[in-house]
Amino acid sequence: MKNMIPCNSREAVVTVMSYENGIMQGFLQHPRLEKKEEIQSLSQMVLLLGGLLDLESCPGSPLPFVSAEGDAGRSLAEFRIQVLFREHHTWQGKLIWKNEGQEMVFCSAVELMQALDEILAK
Repeated sequence: MKNMIPCNSREAVVTVMSYENGIMQGFLQHPRLEKKEEIQSLSQMVLLLGGLLDLESCPGSPLPFVSAEGDAGRSLAEFRIQVLFREHHTWQGKLIWKNEGQEMVFCSAVELMQALDEILAK
């Protein structure tokens, strides 16, 4: 069995512009992307982030990161997602809700999606 490998650059910012009936519109930023990537659902966000994480060679130094400050005033919510470990195809990490200054730990991608849905459906 392989050991879990921590990675410092497994972080993304998700800016949510709208969320209605479980459908999310927004953007994902990651150090490996040249520009913000438009996302249209929670599952698309997870698949995109998973593909980006597959490109990481950990351990490694963090890549430069550009904040989503330009959309902050018009957005519904902004989250920083830190994937600390991936083991057996699960994610463990931290979800930081920048608007409310709250943090939570998640133990899987499904748990991350459920947390985002609960926050955004309010």
